[in-house]
Amino acid sequence: MIRFFIMVGIICLTADSALPQAQPPVRPPVRQAPAANSAQNQLDGSEALFTVLAAINAAGYDDEINAASTHAFRHSLRTQLATRNLDSVYQLKRFFRDHALRDPKAELSRYISYGLLIDGPPDFGYRDPDMLRPPDVTSIEGLSPLLAAFHKEANVEELWQRAQPFYDQMIEQYHEPVSRAVLGVNAYSRNTTSGYLGRHFQIFVDLLGAPNQVQSRSYGDDSFVVVTPAAEPQIDGIRHAYLHYLIDPLGLKFSDDIKKKHALGDYALGAGALDEHYKTNFVDLSTESLIKAVESRMDRRPFMAEQAMKEGFVLAPALAEQLAVFEKQEQALRLYFPNLFVGLDFKREEERLSKVEFVAARGSRVVRAAQVVKPPELTGVAKTLDNAETVYRDRNLDQARQLYLRALEETTEPTAHAKAYYGLARVAILQRDPQTGDRLFRKALELQPDAETKSWSLLYLARLADSQGDREQAVEHYRAVLAIQDAPDTVRQAASKGVAEAFKR
Repeated sequence: MIRFFIMVGIICLTADSALPQAQPPVRPPVRQAPAANSAQNQLDGSEALFTVLAAINAAGYDDEINAASTHAFRHSLRTQLATRNLDSVYQLKRFFRDHALRDPKAELSRYISYGLLIDGPPDFGYRDPDMLRPPDVTSIEGLSPLLAAFHKEANVEELWQRAQPFYDQMIEQYHEPVSRAVLGVNAYSRNTTSGYLGRHFQIFVDLLGAPNQVQSRSYGDDSFVVVTPAAEPQIDGIRHAYLHYLIDPLGLKFSDDIKKKHALGDYALGAGALDEHYKTNFVDLSTESLIKAVESRMDRRPFMAEQAMKEGFVLAPALAEQLAVFEKQEQALRLYFPNLFVGLDFKREEERLSKVEFVAARGSRVVRAAQVVKPPELTGVAKTLDNAETVYRDRNLDQARQLYLRALEETTEPTAHAKAYYGLARVAILQRDPQTGDRLFRKALELQPDAETKSWSLLYLARLADSQGDREQAVEHYRAVLAIQDAPDTVRQAASKGVAEAFKR
C-alpha cells in the first residue's frame, strides 16, 4: 500500500504496493520517506479498522449500500462472504443484532471508534489496555474475540491484500489536496512543527463504510480522521480536524484566559442548532469558534464566520476580526493565542450578540453526486488469471488448476507465466503436495514476477522451509521478501515476524 507522510512543508511517502485482482490504477513514481519520521502523520489504511468494518458488513450493516459512491470493493467483499457458511459470521450477526442502534450513522461511528483503539490480528486487543475508553467503545465490549475468529476463518488477511490497489487509488486521490490543506494551515498559523512533541495526527481512508463520511477522534496524544468513499476528496473535513489537532491543546493551555470571557457563552444557550456540549463547555465552544474563524479567514469568506455565529458559535466573527490583527504581526499562533481572547471587547460583543438570529439547524455539507464509472473489462490472459483467482478463493482447486494451466497456453509473457505458476503452487500446497508447491514457487521466481508475486512466492518458500525445520533457509527467504521495495504491507509484516520466530501452522 502507498503510504503518504504529511510533514511540515513536504510530503514524504513510502510504497508497499499490492497485486490487484482487478486492473489497478497506474501509479506515478514514488519517493521514499525518511526513516526517522516514518511513524508520524500518515495517510494510510488500517487493517484493524478494515477487519471491524468487514465484520459488520458481513453481520448486517447495510447503510447506503446502494449509494452511487459506495465502493465496489464493499459489494465484492459482501458477496464473497455471503457465499461462505462461516460460523464466525453467525456469531457476529448475533452480536450486531444484540447491540444494534436505530441510527446507522451512530452505528458506524462506534465501530470506527473501536477499530481505532485496537491492534490488528491475531488478537485485536486494545492498544492501550489501561486507557479509559469512551462510552461508544465500551458499548460493544467483547467484539475482539469475535473479530479474531472471523479474521482466521474468513481469511481476512487475503481480503485485506486484495483491497490494497483500491486503497492505493484512494490514497493517491487524497495525496495532493491533503498536502495543500495541511501546508496551508501550517503557513497560516506559522506552525513550524507538525504539532506537539509526542502527538500524532493520522488520516485513515476506508472502503467499507457508508460513503461521504468524515469522522475524527482524539484519544490522548493521538488524533485520527477516517474518510470513506466520496465522489471528490473530503478535504474540508480533514482540514477542520487538523485545525483541531493544532488548536485544541492551545485551548487547554490557555483555558484560564478563555474563561475570563465565559459570560459571552450565555448567548449561545438560545441556539437551537448548537450541540448541548458546547452550551456547557465554554472552552470547547471558544476553540470551535476559533477554528471556524480561521477557516473563514483562510478561505476569504467572511460570511462563514457569520453563519457559524448563527449556528451558536458565538465568538466566530469576533475571533475572525482578532485573526486579522494576528495576520499583521510575526508571532506564531501558538504564542499569540491568548491575545485573541484578551482583545475581545465585552461591550461590543454583547451588542453584536444581542441582535443575532439563531438558525434552527446547522447547515449541511453539500456532497457532489458520484458518477458511476464501469471498470474496464478484463480480456485475454488477464481475465483467465482473474477467473482462476476467483475459483481458487472458493477452494474449487481442480477448476483453478485448469485455468492456471490455460493461462500458460494463452501467452508467452513471462510475468503472466509467473502469476500462473504462483497460482499452481498454491493449489499444490492446498492439495497437500508441498514438494510440487516448492518447485512451482521457484519456477515463478525464475521468470519475471512482479513485486506481489515475487514476495508472496518467497514468503511461501520461507514457511515451507520453516515447516521442514530448515530455519537458516527460511530466514534467508524472509529477508529476501524484506529486500523487495514494493512488497505489500501484509507480506512485509509476515516476513518480519518470520525473521523473529519460526512459522508454525
